[in-house]
Amino acid sequence: MRSLAVSAARDDKLSLFHFSARESSKLLPPVNREIESDSMLTPAKHPTTEGRERSALIAGIAAFATWGLIPGYWKLLKTVSPPEILAHRFVWTSLFLVVVLSWQRRWPEVKEVMRSRRSTLFCLTSGLAVATNWFFFIFAVLIDRVLETSLGYFMTPLVNVLFGAIFLRERLTRLQFISVLLAASGVLYLTFGYGRFPWIAVTLCTTFGLYGLLRKKSGTAAIPGLFLETIMLVPFALAYLVFLKVNGALLFDHGSWSLSILLVSTGVITAVPLFWFGYAARYLRLTTLGFLQYLAPTISFFLGVFLYHEPFTRGHLITFGLIWIALAIFTFEAITRWRSGRVRDAMDTAACETPA
Repeated sequence: MRSLAVSAARDDKLSLFHFSARESSKLLPPVNREIESDSMLTPAKHPTTEGRERSALIAGIAAFATWGLIPGYWKLLKTVSPPEILAHRFVWTSLFLVVVLSWQRRWPEVKEVMRSRRSTLFCLTSGLAVATNWFFFIFAVLIDRVLETSLGYFMTPLVNVLFGAIFLRERLTRLQFISVLLAASGVLYLTFGYGRFPWIAVTLCTTFGLYGLLRKKSGTAAIPGLFLETIMLVPFALAYLVFLKVNGALLFDHGSWSLSILLVSTGVITAVPLFWFGYAARYLRLTTLGFLQYLAPTISFFLGVFLYHEPFTRGHLITFGLIWIALAIFTFEAITRWRSGRVRDAMDTAACETPA
């Protein structure tokens, strides 16, 4: 349930992005791309650029593959209610990030953000957005709607474009407008043709798109930003866990030790893919990251259809087909603009270097 950024891979924001309708960076999921160069989970040195790019590609694949496979992790917690899982996720993610921030000596960054009332407010609202996204993703997995989560994250890049036009007043290109219309047509077909509005998919892509927009406006780096988002909601998470404990409904200390370990590990499973993504975004081209982002919903799609045997009707096929066509058009347009931008930069550089 992601992130996500998607501006350059070395600058931004869960980085997390991408709202310029004029930039190919919209290919990326919402994760702050003011990337941490000192990721504790990646090699500190690489002898060559080729070696760095290879390691970055592996890190990128690992990040998006983890996000694609994460429904399997939530399935292991099927005996736990989604609210309790979400509460544990906030608590343990915050504790894990305390260790990371201390190890990387990045507390001054956190203090700097907290001095700004504007940034703090944006972190609070983006925390509420990601909490909503996490909850409905976990809820969808536990009620066997993995396929619909896949649909939601396939739609996310198109929602980012739409939000850019609505909230940032960015002008949609003709191809981007066609992509959004195709995606909307797919949702409407599933609603009226199959008889059920894909509300989970729409909720996931909307909350994730809103999360990316808020992260972009906050201007905070990925790890400090995620820490502030989670820590501000930890009191509510702890209060809920205490409420469950008092009423004898808390499974953390009444279940098996393996279940408790899985709940504690929600912090690691949340933060570690972000470190991998940060390293990948630092050394890979934006177009490469743009293609990699489709790996996560693709894996979830295959999990839903072939592993969990969720219904895949003709209505689903048409809806997914329209979304995939929209994404193909969107990706083609973004790559074309990115390449033309590079050509213009090269020509400008050449012109500047030419003797008068």
